[in-house]
Formats: sequence, C-alpha cells, structure tokens
Amino acid sequence: VKTLTQAGYLASLIPEQYGGAGLGITEAALILEEINRSGANAAACHAQMYIMGTLLRHGSDEQKQKYLPAIASGALRLQAFGVTEPTTGSDTTQVKTMAVRTGDRYVVNGQKVFISRAEHSDLLLLLVRTTPIEAVSKRSDGLSVLLVDLREAVGRGITIRPIRTMMNHATTELFIEDLAVPVENLVGQEGKGFRYLLDGLNAERILIAAECVGDGRWFIERSRRYASERVVFGRPIGRNQGVQFPIAAAHVKIEAADLMRARAADLFDRGQPCGAEANMGKMLAAEAAWAAAEACMQTFGGFAYAREYGIERKWRETRLYQTAPISTNLILAYIGQHVLGMPRSY
Repeated sequence: VKTLTQAGYLASLIPEQYGGAGLGITEAALILEEINRSGANAAACHAQMYIMGTLLRHGSDEQKQKYLPAIASGALRLQAFGVTEPTTGSDTTQVKTMAVRTGDRYVVNGQKVFISRAEHSDLLLLLVRTTPIEAVSKRSDGLSVLLVDLREAVGRGITIRPIRTMMNHATTELFIEDLAVPVENLVGQEGKGFRYLLDGLNAERILIAAECVGDGRWFIERSRRYASERVVFGRPIGRNQGVQFPIAAAHVKIEAADLMRARAADLFDRGQPCGAEANMGKMLAAEAAWAAAEACMQTFGGFAYAREYGIERKWRETRLYQTAPISTNLILAYIGQHVLGMPRSY
C-alpha cells in the first residue's frame, strides 16, 4: 500500500488540484484488476481510492483542502468507513450508533462490526444517526457522516478489536463510547448521510468487480498452463474435456463480466446513472471469479491445497465477493425492484 501510494496509483481518483492524478473510475479499476491478476489482493488498496469520494463530493472546501492533499501523498490514510452494525447488517437505515450534538461537538455512542482496515487508517468516515428513527418521516433520513481522526479517537472513545477471518483481510469491530467529534467534522449536511453513502457505492462495486476479474484471469491462466503441462495416463490433463471445459466456461464468464464492468465504469465517468450496471457487473464478476477458482482447484487436484501454490489462499479470498460488500441476493432484489419494476422484496 505504501509503495502504491508513493507511486501515485491510489490517488488516481483525487483531482490534480489536491495532488492526485485526476483520472476516472475506469483507470482506477484497471489498477486494482492488475493487482489481483498478479496474484495479490487489492482489498488493502481499494478503500484508499473510493472512500475519499464522499469527502470530495460532499465535504466543505476547508475539509477538502485539509485532508485530500495529505491522502493523495500518503501522509494520511483514509481506509475505513464505519457503516455496518451487529444488529443491522445490510439494512443500513436501521443504524443505531447515535451522535448527539452538544455545543460545538457531537457525542457518539454505538458499535460497528466488519469495519475493514480500521487498524491501518488514520481517518474514519463514520455513519451515525443524528435524528432518532422514530422522529423521521423516511427511515433513510436523519443519518449523518462524521470524519473521525482515529489518531486521537482510539483510546479516547473508540476501541478497535480485530476480527480474525478465514482469509487475510484486516477487518474489525468498533466500540464507541462518548466519543467527541468536532461539529466541523460533519461531512455535508446533517441528516443527509444516507444519500452520501449511496453516492459512493457504485464506485465501490465497479472497483470490486475489477478485482474479481483480476482474480478470475489469474485462476484461468494458472489452470490453463497447468492443464497443458501436467501429464497423467500418458496425456496432458487439459486434453480431457472434464478438465478443459470448466476452464473455458470460466473464461467466457470472466470476459462477459468484464464488459459489464467496463460499461458501468464508462457511465460513472460520464456522470450518468449506473446503479444497475454497477450492481450487475459486481455480481457477474464475483460469480465468474468463483467459477474460475473452482475450476482451478479441480484442475490442480491435491496440489491446490498446498499453500506453496497460492491457490487455496486465492480461493478463500475470492469467495468473499459473493457476500460482501453487497450480497448477490441484495443485488437481485435491487434489479427485481428498480430495473424490472417488480414489488419490493424487503
């Protein structure tokens, strides 16, 4: 992450006036795809790209001048967005973490879970409820976004505990007790935070789709090469249709997902609505990457379980993206309601 930041890659979406590259989501997606295609995992990088979008699009001039150049240079790390809670999950409107304004500060109490990279972040964007849900006409109203300086907050209102998972992904739970946040750290307008959150989700899904495409291409290349070289019963195993066809089918799925990813990125960069395309691209890419992972595991047989090959690690990492950052079922619900016009399912 440090090397990529110093090279300017992770500041690709920050405008040049703030020290970034001023590029689009198309270029950012290619960077993350290449990280995963090379066998690494861009989960430690993508948030540094898109989380700052909330600050860029909705922050005050003072906030942007103060934070964006430092994020672009790597002097400050903005890697974490505190949204999910133990009792809310994907139903973000039910957020219970409460921020009460007292004079020139907000006092925050609550809990967050599965907050990625909080241990490795200097700043945290925190979604809170500033108006009780029973006092709003729409459940998406009354939510706000606060910018929290973790260098000051940890140990003084925030406790971070790591959650150990089945893959190397730095995720945590946050316990927030009487955390004081200056009023000037409110991003945008009070009560409009849910809209600011949605504003950044399309970028996240496009970037995650790109990572999945990179994973898929890594699996396919490894599978193709091994199937062509591995000889069993006197012939390369890739000659057998039972080995060859799953690899070929995964390749077809990855290429199709990549086209939808590119379509969503093009719309995003032109400022056009892209919610459907971003969701479909993420879903198709996640499923295609998983198909490629399964094909690779089967192609390598017992060797796939050996850590030295890296396949079992990639296999575990790739499975995540059918669950997070948005599950396949929620994408289907979105498409069913907002694209096909069917009754709301949840």
